Amino acid sequence: MDIVTRKQINILIQLAEADKHFAKVERELILKIAKDRNFPIEEVNELIKNPEQIETLGALSPDQKFDYLYSCIELILIDQNIFESEIVFCKSIAIKLGFKKSVIEFFLENHGKIPHEQIKSIALTEYL
Repeated sequence: MDIVTRKQINILIQLAEADKHFAKVERELILKIAKDRNFPIEEVNELIKNPEQIETLGALSPDQKFDYLYSCIELILIDQNIFESEIVFCKSIAIKLGFKKSVIEFFLENHGKIPHEQIKSIALTEYL
């Protein structure tokens, strides 16, 4: 089993539910990430029904940490409705990943404005 992807999917599911509305586009993004990583859809559906506690995330590589957090930003932006509960959730995940919580504002301010690789470079050097 791919525990790294499982943890990421679990986080995204909980984030999608943070605003009390699991939008269809959010579900589609989560399923796309699972499919891209050959993660079983049945396990995604089980996590949707029974999300797991979010445990420590410190053992991930810097690239994995960035990927986890950036996928959270993509999820909150996909339905074009950003709720305070989603921002608070993302900040808590950022802290668990070892980032400064201000990285969330950086992502939101720069998403779609500067290239992905530049965002990644800045996030990993200035916020981790």
